[in-house]
Amino acid sequence: MFGTVVVGIGITGRVRIRDLLSPLPSSASEKMSIKGFVSRRTLDNQQGVKQITLEEALDREDIQAAIICTENITHEEYIRKFLDAGKHVCVEYPMSLSVAVARELWDLADRKGKVLHEEHIEILTADYKQLKKEVSGKELLEGTLHFTGGPFQPGFGFASFGGIARLTWLVDLFGELTLTAAEMEEQKENKYMKLTAQFLTKEKRPLTWIEERAPGLGRVKNINFRFDSGTLDHIPNGPQEPVGLFMQDLNWFGEKLLGQVNSEQLQVERRRILHCLELADRIKELCQKPAQNNF
Repeated sequence: MFGTVVVGIGITGRVRIRDLLSPLPSSASEKMSIKGFVSRRTLDNQQGVKQITLEEALDREDIQAAIICTENITHEEYIRKFLDAGKHVCVEYPMSLSVAVARELWDLADRKGKVLHEEHIEILTADYKQLKKEVSGKELLEGTLHFTGGPFQPGFGFASFGGIARLTWLVDLFGELTLTAAEMEEQKENKYMKLTAQFLTKEKRPLTWIEERAPGLGRVKNINFRFDSGTLDHIPNGPQEPVGLFMQDLNWFGEKLLGQVNSEQLQVERRRILHCLELADRIKELCQKPAQNNF
């Protein structure tokens, strides 16, 4: 059994506690046992689970793993603390706001012999799985992914990191990308922002990612992928699945803890995550240097 602590009690943290208390039968999540939660606030018990201090979570020998559900800007600090204490770590995406830092953190995990797992529930949804099936085997000519939603909450980092789930979709669907241009439009008084990033696939096919945020904007993903065989202009509905997204991710983390995930799968996943963080870094760099947006 892996004694586990949840760090951060927002919506996700509460879902993590729920899933740890009721693991999927005959799955890797049954091998994790919740020992407490950590929060900057002083809280009552959550679903019968007691609050403990960060120091206690780091020091206790019966705690072997931490699930970090805090603001993006805090991920690096918590990951370092728990890895240094000899604990396995599961963290919400992105694990850091810099690809260089992410490489350092994975190097630290490797030296400590611990699992560092970055959650990516956006590629576990039924609709995304159906989309991936429909895209598979088709030759892309050009494509656009346009996401709209409310303003980012404080602590999310630059938009290319706060919206990295969309980058993950594009890379997972079409392979590694080359960034060709990026620009940011902002109206701070209206809390409006629009990030536009342009890429080329390995086959030199153009892809565009637009992240548009403002109060009142509905949370919607719009796609337009043109293939040699036709155009896909909506995200298909996938069949309903019996296992929730966070439980699927918890099981994946548990399988890593148990050594049930082969090294090739781990390397493919790590390469994808680092590639997306590298793209996010480059997008940020270009947007903050408008005169050099194109190259």
